[in-house]
Amino acid sequence: MRFPSIAIGIASVLGYLAIASPVNELAERSTASANSYLIKEGVFSYESILKNLGNTGTNAPGTAAGLLIASPNTENPDYFYTWTRDAALTFKVLTDIFVESNNILGVNFDTLETHIQDYISSQAVLQNVSNPSGRLSDGSGLGEPKFEVNFNPYSGGWGRPQRDGPALRAIAMLTYMRHLIQQGKQSVASNLIWPVVANDLAYVAQYWNHTGFDLWEEIDGSSFFTTAVQHRAMVEGSAVAQALGKPHAPYDAVAPQILCFLQSYWNGSAIVSNINVNDGRSGIDLNSVLTSIHTFDPAAGCDDSTFQPCSSNALANHKVYVDAFRSIYGINAGLGPGKAANVGRYPEDVYQGGNPWYLATLAAAEQLYDALYQWQRQGYLTITQTSLAFFRDFSPTVKPGTYRSNTPTYKSLTRNIRTYADDFFYLVERYTPSNGSLAEQYDRNTGVPLSANDLTWSFAAFLSVLQRRLSIVPGSWGSSSANAVPAVCSTTTVTGTYSAVAPPFPTSTAHCVPAVTVPVSFWLIENTYWGENVYMTGNISTLGNWNAKAGYALNAGLYTSNENLWFATVEGLQPGITFEYKFYKIEPDNSVTWEGGSNRVYTVPTGCPVAPQVSAVWQS
Repeated sequence: MRFPSIAIGIASVLGYLAIASPVNELAERSTASANSYLIKEGVFSYESILKNLGNTGTNAPGTAAGLLIASPNTENPDYFYTWTRDAALTFKVLTDIFVESNNILGVNFDTLETHIQDYISSQAVLQNVSNPSGRLSDGSGLGEPKFEVNFNPYSGGWGRPQRDGPALRAIAMLTYMRHLIQQGKQSVASNLIWPVVANDLAYVAQYWNHTGFDLWEEIDGSSFFTTAVQHRAMVEGSAVAQALGKPHAPYDAVAPQILCFLQSYWNGSAIVSNINVNDGRSGIDLNSVLTSIHTFDPAAGCDDSTFQPCSSNALANHKVYVDAFRSIYGINAGLGPGKAANVGRYPEDVYQGGNPWYLATLAAAEQLYDALYQWQRQGYLTITQTSLAFFRDFSPTVKPGTYRSNTPTYKSLTRNIRTYADDFFYLVERYTPSNGSLAEQYDRNTGVPLSANDLTWSFAAFLSVLQRRLSIVPGSWGSSSANAVPAVCSTTTVTGTYSAVAPPFPTSTAHCVPAVTVPVSFWLIENTYWGENVYMTGNISTLGNWNAKAGYALNAGLYTSNENLWFATVEGLQPGITFEYKFYKIEPDNSVTWEGGSNRVYTVPTGCPVAPQVSAVWQS
């Protein structure tokens, strides 16, 4: 039953938290002061996500309704784009909050539902945007990882395709659809949202066995995280399809084979997060912990095949993962086994200096809270030889076996593991600035925030782990009925059909925040040969001031023999500015061939928001 949209007082929330959590020993604080931080940071995180949301978010000027920017940072690094993955993971958290209706953050549920519907509409638009990964007609374009904030394609070089995005987006929308079905609103789920979800599910069924870039956008191979969320999307998609009377045979055919392939990442003691690639890394990666928390099923047992958070495999992997960072970060000095430690993406990481990530340290806590929930629900925990090393960090003499909830061993272990989980939470507090902002990373030696500021994914991670700490969990996605691994793996795929879908829900731009700069997409038809490349330049610095050596490169990712298409999305253009420009080609011998005719003239439109596109044919 939905609760009314009210702002619950901090005092009453703190009382709830005080009951739900023990004293944190690491920070040597009172429960009251600890919980004061948790709820205040939770409220701040929710508000910060909305600031990064298009249409009305103050940190996201010019961003279309329903699109989330990864960060308001525009340089070193530039994260002022919308990533399919980040947006889907964030809206999954927001949708869980909406569906569970537990208003510990003072959420206005009517407004939140509008944001969820705006998100679904925005994704329907993005699905039909041709991009360097491809088009909607064969599904290939759905693997594009990021877009401009006004729906235009990002035409620069990038690690593409990334095949987790469609699965994650489907999961977020399926969560909302399951709620609608429970509320008796099958027609909304069936007629408005299903056509959008069906495109993403078709992509998974068709492309799951293709390699692609991992969630860190660095390695082209097979990713544990991608495979796991693809399996979940197929299982959950089938269940919703059956509830709506939709075809589901492709999902049923593919899901067991994806699960079979998922077992390939387990090496007997830990998860190797990237396979089918020679990357020179250990394979120890946050990828694996994120998998357990994003495929967590509160109705499941401690199932190894789906790597549930309390499974022997997932717990053994958690220890290997956390221990890998203890000696490489200066701020982890003195934090030995059994004590929470700051963690990052993977031990060999060098991006921005290779530091701890807020969302990584939060994820380490969340897996433990998930495991505690599962043990409490089933009334026992089991220690195997695989998970023994993990449990011995909390009880050095404990032996393999099953311990019921009324035994001293169970009580001692779960108490110590809950404190361990809390201590990850409070490490994040220690390195969070006083204004509550969560960046992407914090310095490995000083703890100073680094890289992109106000990272949407960091805020989403905080909200997610806060919910789990309070035993507020999402609904089951059906893993218990889909955890049987086939005796023989196959590469079964099903070629999908894809259809452009109009935005299913109306969106308003009446109150949007005007763009500071406008990305404009230019589409050019010109027949070229291999080695000949197309550029544009003009009388503004963004286009190189008529310097052919400093022009803007066009992308040939959509060029075919039938459609000689080149395109570029030019960023940083000021609204209302008028400029001249021309296209030119650089030949294999580095000579320049200019198009004929007079200079082209274009005026950047103003509006709120705008998605300008210019179509042109080479002037001979």
